Amino acid sequence: MNQHKFALPVYWKDHEDIAMGLYEKFGDDFNESKIYRIRFTDLMEWVLSLPNFAGTREECNEGHLEQIQSAWVYEWRDNQ
Repeated sequence: MNQHKFALPVYWKDHEDIAMGLYEKFGDDFNESKIYRIRFTDLMEWVLSLPNFAGTREECNEGHLEQIQSAWVYEWRDNQ
């Protein structure tokens, strides 16, 4: 089930696109409190493994990961 309409590359700054990808991958396995407890090392690996993700490990920083977590929470809320 591939819901990606466009195969555009996604980079670390594309927080909302990454959050949608994470929600598609994990669904309701993670609720708001669980999303905020994810270790950044795990989150980085999951982002790097998303389809169409074109960023590099070296470009990742804590600010991007915090923004991705917040966007993922909003994506999860929107789907409840």
